[in-house]
Amino acid sequence: MRSVKHATALGLALAAVAAAGAIWYIASGGKTSAGLINPDDAQAVTLGETLYSEHCASCHGASLEGQPNWQQRRSDGRLPAPPHDETGHTWHHPDAQLFALTKYGPAAMVEGSYESDMSGFGEILSDEEIVAVLAFIKSTWPAAVRQQHDQINARQP
Repeated sequence: MRSVKHATALGLALAAVAAAGAIWYIASGGKTSAGLINPDDAQAVTLGETLYSEHCASCHGASLEGQPNWQQRRSDGRLPAPPHDETGHTWHHPDAQLFALTKYGPAAMVEGSYESDMSGFGEILSDEEIVAVLAFIKSTWPAAVRQQHDQINARQP
């Protein structure tokens, strides 16, 4: 029971930190009308592409295709890296959640004993760099998917 309370408290604290990071970025002028990730910012997209190649492509694929059978757990119980192109589920999540998942890692965002091969990048990349990677990823999605993602962001408080 105590570990559940600690996990809940940690989850709430991480969400608050992620929200603070998103608020900081938004206040700094990086927010679009649809969210904090701006796939039309050429400078951010260029930086994000470089960073994606250096830090993400080895697992998520050079073409954002993810690992084979990404929806089926491996023998160790972990899921392979999902695609970040339009065939995956990345675009189903609002910007603030994508930012938090990238910064802190999926295990930190999910209560319980969830395990993932992806650790957070908060100690490796700055908030601006994380947003740039996400801008690059979003810039590759077809217009219809980007529009749906913008609508997901618009529904966020």
